[in-house]
Amino acid sequence: MKLGIIGLPSTGKKTVFETLTKIVSPGDGKAEHKVGTVKVPDDRVGILSEMYQPRKTIYAQVEYFLPGRQSGKKDQSVWTPVRDSDALIHVVRNFAGYGLEGPTPAADIQYLNQEMVLADLMVVEKRLETLNQEKQRGKKFNAEEYALLEECLKTLEAEIPIRANAELAANPLLKGFTFISAKPLLILFNNGDDDPNPPEIGELTGGEETIVLRGRLENELSQMSEEEAQDFLVEFEITDPAMDRVISKSYDLLGLISFFTVGEDEVRAWTIRKDTVAVDAADVIHSDIKKGFIRAEVLFYDDLMEAGNFQNAKKKGTVRLEGKTYLVKNGDIINFRFNV
Repeated sequence: MKLGIIGLPSTGKKTVFETLTKIVSPGDGKAEHKVGTVKVPDDRVGILSEMYQPRKTIYAQVEYFLPGRQSGKKDQSVWTPVRDSDALIHVVRNFAGYGLEGPTPAADIQYLNQEMVLADLMVVEKRLETLNQEKQRGKKFNAEEYALLEECLKTLEAEIPIRANAELAANPLLKGFTFISAKPLLILFNNGDDDPNPPEIGELTGGEETIVLRGRLENELSQMSEEEAQDFLVEFEITDPAMDRVISKSYDLLGLISFFTVGEDEVRAWTIRKDTVAVDAADVIHSDIKKGFIRAEVLFYDDLMEAGNFQNAKKKGTVRLEGKTYLVKNGDIINFRFNV
């Protein structure tokens, strides 16, 4: 999962990136792209690893990407590097600062939404122009794609991001356009040290989640050891580290879940979307497993914990054989049977 970090100048994007990744880069470094990969916190992986004692333990991972050139009123090129992101994190300033005007979160959200809409509108208009030319020349073209693009045009001309229409945003025929305004959006309010509350912003357009981060404070906490940070977490009433909270929100935003594969060789968490069928979950591991899929041997994590071990779970009847169309659940432990 790749999350692109965007926002207007002086919102604290670099601080947020460092807080989430614990990667601290000296100096300004605005010209350089920054990439940080972190493991998805999941106690279940550690417990399974203790149970199976594998040679390798692999957590699911999240990649955070901060473009080198920052978004602003004169910089449209920011959209190019984040187009392949699965979702976007919009950092919104909600703190006062020396030399800065007062924060205007609602206006900043609206402004960047308009920039996204404008960027996508240009792509849609250009593609429709091409398709209309092909139509006039009698060439074959995809009528369904044309209809979808017209729907996008209507939405964007109304200054509404495509993500507000979940069905339209998720349509596979539009995937290749990598529309910016179609991407799930996590709005991150970057607050001052003593302000844990979100600002009043009115209604959002739809398809967004929000979260509050006290960026400077939590950046300092992220650089401490767990022992050092504990007292500060209690003092400032922070229940979970910033990284954990943002990842959890990101999973909810993208509709993601985890399933596990276990054994002496490896215990591993795999990330898929909700309502993924077993044969497609197999493809996440390897295309050969999907190709030669026979059955999925499934045991739910909680059932394994209750039974104590796999053999006891089998005796209790909680180990099941499922077919290709089985909808994988969050916490399923799966052994795929296949033949190629």
